[in-house]
Amino acid sequence: MTRLAFALNVARQDKALEWLSRIRNQVDCYKLQMDLFGRAGPGLVREFVNRGAHVFLDLKFHDIPSVVANAVKAAAEMRVSLLTVHASGGQKMLEAAAGASRESGEDRPLILAVTVLTSLDDAELRRVFGCDGNAKERALALARLAKESGCDGVVCSAQEVAAIKAACGREFLAVCPGIRLADSQAEDQARVGTPAQAAKDGADYMVVGRPIYEAKDPLAAIAEIKRQTENRDD
Repeated sequence: MTRLAFALNVARQDKALEWLSRIRNQVDCYKLQMDLFGRAGPGLVREFVNRGAHVFLDLKFHDIPSVVANAVKAAAEMRVSLLTVHASGGQKMLEAAAGASRESGEDRPLILAVTVLTSLDDAELRRVFGCDGNAKERALALARLAKESGCDGVVCSAQEVAAIKAACGREFLAVCPGIRLADSQAEDQARVGTPAQAAKDGADYMVVGRPIYEAKDPLAAIAEIKRQTENRDD
């Protein structure tokens, strides 16, 4: 089953809580990212958790292993469900993140390694990393590294899910941002996919923001996303 994560692309705590009151359990988790966390901090995360919401804390930790391990422990204290680190931080950093999570107990956050940002296309990837391969190849290589390092899954585009599942196993989580309805614009995303494609290829979570919060009827948009997921062509 492909779950739905709502990306809270808002800048203020009151707006975030308004969305929580409006959407409630119509989505599986709420993704809180850097700008919102920078303004509202751990207090907002705890408020979401206390209200029964599952939090996907998307801070993309990328530092030396000991620093990342301590950051993971701090996130675990907030009882977040999902937490991101950058796969490009390397094996030792990924192992430190995974180890710190497992030391946090049964309700630990699942560690997701970000492979290649969905805003990057092949040309930009070559400019940034100086590698000859394409985005799919790099995402697959980083996914293998993340699994070997003990991570629970990866963040990748819908275009890479099938290859990652084939290489890393069905139990290895694939979380896909850049999900757009068929009539939506990609905007700042370079590698996007539809809900049906993501579900068909085995995505465990779809991350959706704009198609929901820019809709005239956000609840109807959520229902349509779920419908497209359930009615995919197998």
